[in-house]
Amino acid sequence: MSSERSNWIVLKFGGSSVSSPENWQKIASEVQKRQNEGYKVCLVHSALSGISNTLEEIVEHPSDNNLFPKVERIKEQHLELGQKLGVAAKELLAEDFEELEHIVKGIELIGEASYRVQARLLAMGELMATKLGAAYLNQKLDTAEWVDARNHIKTVVRKNATERSRIISAVSTTDYDATVADALDKAGPVVVTQGFIGSDSEDKTVILGRGGSDVSAAYFAAKIGAERLEIWTDVPGMFSANPHAVPSARLLNHLSYEEAQEIATNGAHVLHPRSIMPARKHGIPIHVRCTLKPELTGTVISSEGSDDEAIVKAIAVRDDVILVSMESLGMWQEVGFLADAFEVFKHYGLSIDLVSTSQSNVTVSLDPGLNEHFQDIREEFVEDLGNFCKVEVIESVSAVSLLGRRIRTILHQLGSAFEVFQEHQVYLVSQAANDLNFTFVVEGEQADRLVRQLHEQVILQSGKQHSFGPTWSQLMKEEDEVEENGEPWWGKKREQLLKVMKDNGSSYVYDIDTVKRYAGLIQNLDAVSFGLYAMKANANDDILKTFESLGFGFECVSIGEVRKIFDLFPDMDPKKILFTPNFAPRSEYEEGLKLGVNVTLDNIYPLQKWPKLFKGEELFLRIDPGHGGGHHEHVKTGGVQSKFGIPRFELDELKELVKDHEISVKGLHAHIGSGIKDPQSWKDTAVILHNVAEQLGGVEILDLGGGFGIQENETQANLDIGEVDKSLQKFKEAHPQYDLWVEPGRFLVATAGVLLSKVTQLKGKGEMQYVGIETGMNSFIRPALYGARHTIVNLSKLDHPSNQTVNIVGPICESGDKLGIDRLFPNSEEGDVILIANAGAYGKVMSSNYNLRQPADEKVIR
Repeated sequence: MSSERSNWIVLKFGGSSVSSPENWQKIASEVQKRQNEGYKVCLVHSALSGISNTLEEIVEHPSDNNLFPKVERIKEQHLELGQKLGVAAKELLAEDFEELEHIVKGIELIGEASYRVQARLLAMGELMATKLGAAYLNQKLDTAEWVDARNHIKTVVRKNATERSRIISAVSTTDYDATVADALDKAGPVVVTQGFIGSDSEDKTVILGRGGSDVSAAYFAAKIGAERLEIWTDVPGMFSANPHAVPSARLLNHLSYEEAQEIATNGAHVLHPRSIMPARKHGIPIHVRCTLKPELTGTVISSEGSDDEAIVKAIAVRDDVILVSMESLGMWQEVGFLADAFEVFKHYGLSIDLVSTSQSNVTVSLDPGLNEHFQDIREEFVEDLGNFCKVEVIESVSAVSLLGRRIRTILHQLGSAFEVFQEHQVYLVSQAANDLNFTFVVEGEQADRLVRQLHEQVILQSGKQHSFGPTWSQLMKEEDEVEENGEPWWGKKREQLLKVMKDNGSSYVYDIDTVKRYAGLIQNLDAVSFGLYAMKANANDDILKTFESLGFGFECVSIGEVRKIFDLFPDMDPKKILFTPNFAPRSEYEEGLKLGVNVTLDNIYPLQKWPKLFKGEELFLRIDPGHGGGHHEHVKTGGVQSKFGIPRFELDELKELVKDHEISVKGLHAHIGSGIKDPQSWKDTAVILHNVAEQLGGVEILDLGGGFGIQENETQANLDIGEVDKSLQKFKEAHPQYDLWVEPGRFLVATAGVLLSKVTQLKGKGEMQYVGIETGMNSFIRPALYGARHTIVNLSKLDHPSNQTVNIVGPICESGDKLGIDRLFPNSEEGDVILIANAGAYGKVMSSNYNLRQPADEKVIR
């Protein structure tokens, strides 16, 4: 860390942040705040949005007849913004416009642009934009000085640097520079300067590469010994995944420099990888903030972000990766093969990223961002490398990386997450020596889906949610849309629950108000035509009556469930019932058809063996989408390891059976699992069912199943139901011919139910403390069956401090009779009421009389 420190803060704003008067008002407000806090401000910003791209188009197509219309558009964009800012842009930028025209005329005349000319042209965007910015801030704050970054960001020549890299992707030193610090001090308390540009030893303009404004800001922060570096962009920080592709991505509140470096290097575009090292060298905290929502604190990157916790914090993807596979039996035990092969890479200026080796093969990846010239030298490179081995170049692949800390120590915990790879071809696996990333190279077209699957399994199902902030969707909602995450219903109705337990034994208690609230979330899915309640989750009469009154249908998995619905609602329209048996006897199908309900087949066996039963009938078909999902392997209901659904390789035979038996296929159904938190999952299922429908000749209804995830406990994330609707709306817009159905069960009732029991005994075994309660796995088997972690509290002492770690256990004669492991708990006493939250689903319906103990009863409150 530098011993030099000043009261400077460096603020960097990107192109989208400086392209509107509304944003400039926010920028002026932030600068004023820093001044009020006693800081001097160095504001570094980019060219206006789209300008750099237009300038690059001129460079790439110098013979284009439309060069000067592009110049006019550039001028108009600056003049328009100047007018909106109340700045005399025409006079202010007259010389810059003249220079811009001069450079473009030269390019047009010669028909090409040298690297020197390219640098001069590309620098114009920042030079013009910052003059507008400085004039506006001077007008608003009475003090703002425009500073030419080329006088202070002096670049150095790297070893083996090409002419292009020296001029188009230049680097500077990262040492504290008293000369620069003094110059900025003399300029005044607010200086406005450029990102992206600098000058070389000959004082000629060079640029720092795309994204170089972040790097410029970091250089300035290092050279003047800034207290803080703030990177302002259009997203509110760094996230656990690309939020534009994964809306459920979580904000990363705090990162160490090392973690941020890995995330930035492996594909996250929020922060340029080269901007972190200068700040790290001097111990300058980096704050990543959002111009659109300046009230958000964003992500803080500093040395304080380091900890020893093993965790995956982010999943990143780099597209358009190139693999070079080198295969030769001759490399086995041969000394110097890699040296010879890598010398060829060096000769052609290729930068190697990932490396995977075996006895007869070495495969490396090339980051296209660092090897832009690969296609130009490809043939010669492959020919030269072919002198040592058989060469195969593999393109259109993507590198998907798990990023975090001490990943090697938690690989065993990630086992279930890695199951997603059974559906993907993996070309290369690399585990970094620094234990900060684990990378897989897969087909490019599969990368986005793989990232979403991994994010759901590794991030959203993680028990370490304290490391994450809100989701992207939550952060970007308007104020009046933000959901309240306040006290749970059972906290508000504590006295009512304690009263229930006064004269009763262990009881499931269901809150109908909460049931209705979750029902409303499904009914508000605009893309969904009809919602059915999957009654296997909870078959309580009052629960079923509530859903019937709200207009829900019912999904039944046994003929017994169908009978119960008709017993409760004898006048119900049979077509509001979907009967989805699995490996059931023929008699159940016969009765279902006789009752007139929607009958689903999830196997072609009934059509092969009982054809007369289904001849001329109208049916639903359950399709195996080919993959499963959810919070535990036991709840995944898709893929080859699952017994559910007709596999798609049987579709041709299925089509013939449907035709031969004159069957009308009313709808297709798929369900991949329970507890899913990837909001894109149901759209993915819809796309699969649409493709199957096309093969079968069309259907009316696509039933996308249930599986909507809940916040299992205080450590986990919610499913963003709004994003589910948005993704389904996109599908519906593309395929309006379908009615979309969903059939949630647990989502609708889990949160609405709690299991209440009383403390029977306490026990201590050294450091291990046990709290025994009246009921156990005979009432609630989810913790033993799924390893489910439910929030557990001492309701009698809800306001007492938690001062010990305990295991909550039941009276069943099984070692697995543990309802909660390692829970922070207050001192408890015999008779205290213990509450297990989110127990409204798969509780009573899965209970038993094991050990001849009566399971908990059921109660309903409103």
